[in-house]
Amino acid sequence: MPHTIRRYDALAAARSWSPVVNDDFRMDITNIFGENVLDFQNLKSRLPKSVWADLKKTIVNGETLNSKVADVVALAMKEWATEKGATHYTHWFQPLTGATAEKHDSFITPNQGGGAVSEFSGKDLIQGEPDASSFPSGGLRPTFEARGYTAWDPTSPVFLMENPNGNYLCIPTAFASWKGEALDHKTPLLRSIEALNTQVKRALKLFGVETVRVIPTVGAEQEYFLIDQEFFYRRPDLMTSGRTLVGAKPPRGQELDDHYFGSIPDRVLSYMLDVERELYRLGIPVKTRHNEVAPGQFELAPIFENSNIAADHQQLTMIILKKTAKRYGFECLLHEKPFDGLNGSGKHLNWSLSTKEGLNLLEPGDSPHKNMRFLFFFSAVLWAVYRHQDLLRVSIASAGNDHRLGANEAPPAIISVYIGEQLEDIITQLLNGGLKNSIKSGLLGLGTPVLPHVPKHAGDRNRTSPFAFTGNKFEFRAVGSSQSVSFPTVVLNTIVSEALDVFCTRLEGLITENDFEDALKIVLINSLKESQKIIFNGDGYSDEWQKEAARRGLLNLKSTPDALPRLTDKKNIELFEKYRVLSETEVHSRLEIWAEQYLTTLTIEVDTTEAIAKTMVFPAAVRYINELAQAVTDTKKLDVKNSGAVAMLNTVSEALNELGDALDRLAEVQSRLKSDNIIGKCREYKEKVLPVVTDVRDAIDFLERYTADDYWPLPVYREMLFVK
Repeated sequence: MPHTIRRYDALAAARSWSPVVNDDFRMDITNIFGENVLDFQNLKSRLPKSVWADLKKTIVNGETLNSKVADVVALAMKEWATEKGATHYTHWFQPLTGATAEKHDSFITPNQGGGAVSEFSGKDLIQGEPDASSFPSGGLRPTFEARGYTAWDPTSPVFLMENPNGNYLCIPTAFASWKGEALDHKTPLLRSIEALNTQVKRALKLFGVETVRVIPTVGAEQEYFLIDQEFFYRRPDLMTSGRTLVGAKPPRGQELDDHYFGSIPDRVLSYMLDVERELYRLGIPVKTRHNEVAPGQFELAPIFENSNIAADHQQLTMIILKKTAKRYGFECLLHEKPFDGLNGSGKHLNWSLSTKEGLNLLEPGDSPHKNMRFLFFFSAVLWAVYRHQDLLRVSIASAGNDHRLGANEAPPAIISVYIGEQLEDIITQLLNGGLKNSIKSGLLGLGTPVLPHVPKHAGDRNRTSPFAFTGNKFEFRAVGSSQSVSFPTVVLNTIVSEALDVFCTRLEGLITENDFEDALKIVLINSLKESQKIIFNGDGYSDEWQKEAARRGLLNLKSTPDALPRLTDKKNIELFEKYRVLSETEVHSRLEIWAEQYLTTLTIEVDTTEAIAKTMVFPAAVRYINELAQAVTDTKKLDVKNSGAVAMLNTVSEALNELGDALDRLAEVQSRLKSDNIIGKCREYKEKVLPVVTDVRDAIDFLERYTADDYWPLPVYREMLFVK
């Protein structure tokens, strides 16, 4: 009985929770936006003109920064930070854990007189030396070789993180080994941005367009769940794995479609406002908030930014979401599939290309059939996705995302591109020899003069597509909600760099014998003949598409163990090496790291499921069986008809036996695992262990439906999803 009392106490606490009213809360966006960021405009005002000119060359053109300039910049940063109450600084980096890391150092340095002075030099700014031994390296160095370096990224502004007891300055940095290999997400991202800049500028010159720099832009939507903390701390599975490993489907989930875009609950809205305020203060341009499809699920979305800064901001967004949740008695769940049978959470990665002057290269305009520059870049992306569908699938592979992909809210594992009716028609015209017109969007009448005619898009949206063109950008919808957006962006930047390189080479070879427009059409037609197989505007969930995709020769890499080995295919290593994004050694290290993370995640989930079964479910079911057995005995003595109690006793007893049998099979199958390499182990876990874990879960979920509610120790779905 004590387990039950704790569960009911959690319900009572969740119902009675009320937020502390913050009288100082203010949401004056224009005044607070970026107040905890030393943005480039603010930094410029604190530097001598000559120093700013040198720094700007580094930020815009990638030129090396000399130490004298770094000293002046460091002093300006320290003064700004200490004015805001900072006592420490940290090189803020993104190791291959998917999270962020930081080691704090004080600005205070002892002097010879026995006192202390506040110091922060250019050397402190440019380079740090954290212990790298405990971060994933994938064989890049032995564990005993601990040295690692952080290197300041001057293209991403420094910012301040606040704590009630003190603030600290965060300096975005890259993270590398002693030999210079990238141990992080930022380094390859910056390399891929440089590769893309080179190839896009080369392409633009062919169109007579000059630009200082080309910037891949990213806007990453973030989906998440909120549950009451009282429930979270009574669910060992949520605490260890971020998702419910057991739990029966509730009578009501998302079937009524009443949560999506519904009125936001007051407690949740208060939380969202607080999150947005903190994000605004960090200069993160969040734009949209709303209820998502599943009960307890929500979303926020930012405006587009430089992809490097967007990746930094996305990591900060996840930190702020989780940190702020605790102030409102919530736990924020970023796992891709926290609740079985309900929609999972993704992170739609909106990607585009812009010049520094603000020209969006993926803007089709009113007449896309006449916009040859747009068609050139658009076709290059299609060709890149077709050629490297395997890499795109690898970039979103994880144990969590395996539960989500192909479900009723997420795109399938088959990579395809949705382009809409207008662009599909233009491609058909081009392949048939001429470009005559574009399908017009027009206005949508709603049948009553009271309502205005609404501008109608030229194509509908397709929620089943993993990669969709949505107006003036591509939306990579298959990215998982918990992962860093950096590697998916690295892949996009790199494969498009290759596509543009190939297109430019072909075009340059044809221009000598053809006029530019004729040469351009030849290049586009030849590329589209290859890549049109990747275009699909239909229902990605249908069985027909699975068969059609196979006929087209498209890959269907359904799980992480199916996808990950493709990373080290010869063509992929050659791609990353050619554009100097990752070396062969660095590519192999990623395979090792991500396979190890997949296997470790599954091991944790299996062990946790087993522990819940043995230490929580078994005792609860046995207590209930004892109660039923006593009832059967007592009623039999009284000569009272007890067929119902006998039937329930048999049902629960048989279910408990089935759970015991499933646990025995789980132990047996784990003892028979043989593979001696990491990918083999991943496959064995997926093919042999996970099916038995599913049997364990099914038995537990059955028992949840038949065990008396006051015996059941775990908060159930209806409580976690609907108590707000």
